[in-house]
Amino acid sequence: MSYSTRLMEILEGYTATQSENLNKAAQKCADAIENKGLIHLYGSGHSVIPTMDAYPRYGSFVGLNPLTDPRVMWHNVLGPGGVRELLWLERTENYVDKYLSHEPLAEGDVLICFSHGGTNVAAIEAAMYARDRGLYTIAVTAEESKTRPAKHSSGQRLSDVCDIMINTGCPVEDALVPIEGWDRPLGGSSTVMASITSHEIITRTGAELNRRGIVMPTFVSPTVPGASLESNDEVFEEHARYHHAARARTLP
Repeated sequence: MSYSTRLMEILEGYTATQSENLNKAAQKCADAIENKGLIHLYGSGHSVIPTMDAYPRYGSFVGLNPLTDPRVMWHNVLGPGGVRELLWLERTENYVDKYLSHEPLAEGDVLICFSHGGTNVAAIEAAMYARDRGLYTIAVTAEESKTRPAKHSSGQRLSDVCDIMINTGCPVEDALVPIEGWDRPLGGSSTVMASITSHEIITRTGAELNRRGIVMPTFVSPTVPGASLESNDEVFEEHARYHHAARARTLP
């Protein structure tokens, strides 16, 4: 079976089972934007990818706030900025609040946390931090991964500490394609499904905002009729104004 065929099977199950929770998430996100709040996105390691792909990019709007901590991302394989360091840090308790304390998380906002296994300490403690401050929290994780033991000292997984869970439907082992003669499968699935979830929430939130008569400045490709290379300058300017106001709400 090919990678694409297996991935489409997962996507079909996802589409059939996750629409209700995606709509609930979109409602909460629309509430946050309507109240001039932010939709924060957080992940570490490869779970940074759906966070970065959410915003800024064509088809996303002002009010989304990717929380991209460079210490839990990689820009190298080994050595400084490498994978081993970030893997150690994302599994270390009592770190992530040091990063989030400088970010504009406010009551009424939303935090979307990505973690395939749902046992990642960084994501769990990010959700805990946000929940304690009155944010609505959304876990994007795999239901099957609940078969693995919890790693956080609280005994909780990401889905345990969030208000709602979006199940990516990915297998525990993440990779999809067994190769004869190899003892390990190939072709990771969790990043693809997490990115799909980002865009499902973005588009459903936009539809809900539109029903409420709200249109947010939106990044647009210059290939769209009526758009130009300069169109996104206005979006960046509004992003700066919006974030300045949102950050002011979190100052002492």
